[in-house]
Amino acid sequence: MWWSIERYLSGVVCALCALFMPIRGLVVCAVTFVVVDFVVGVLASWLRARKRHQPWMFESRKAWRTVYKALFVMAGICMAWLIDSMVLDFAHLNLAKCFTGFVCGVEFWSYLENAAEISDHPMFRSLQRIMKNKISKTIDNDDTEQRPPQL
Repeated sequence: MWWSIERYLSGVVCALCALFMPIRGLVVCAVTFVVVDFVVGVLASWLRARKRHQPWMFESRKAWRTVYKALFVMAGICMAWLIDSMVLDFAHLNLAKCFTGFVCGVEFWSYLENAAEISDHPMFRSLQRIMKNKISKTIDNDDTEQRPPQL
């Protein structure tokens, strides 16, 4: 009896893996960004405490939040890909790639903040400033296109 349940369960797991195989690169990319940001964030936190001469400890609560974030990111990529491929396949929206790009962009921004704090190198501060200006210009352009003309 137990072997038949195990066989069906392994069949379901294999079917799900096969279904989501086309997006494995997106999932690996997004999870890599989350993990790198977590490691650099922990290092920045440790250095921040050291500069202030305060005791530092690793908080499992923050680590669990990163695990939850990675799981939600993977679920979001999977759901976006299902919409792309199964529901709105005629629209070619690339929602999974857009969602992954957004997640990677946010994690990259956090990485730049932490890297600038850790190294205090002008390169990271410059990259941060360039990205901020680029984002501001893009948002301002989108706002002006959508605003009605002033009287």
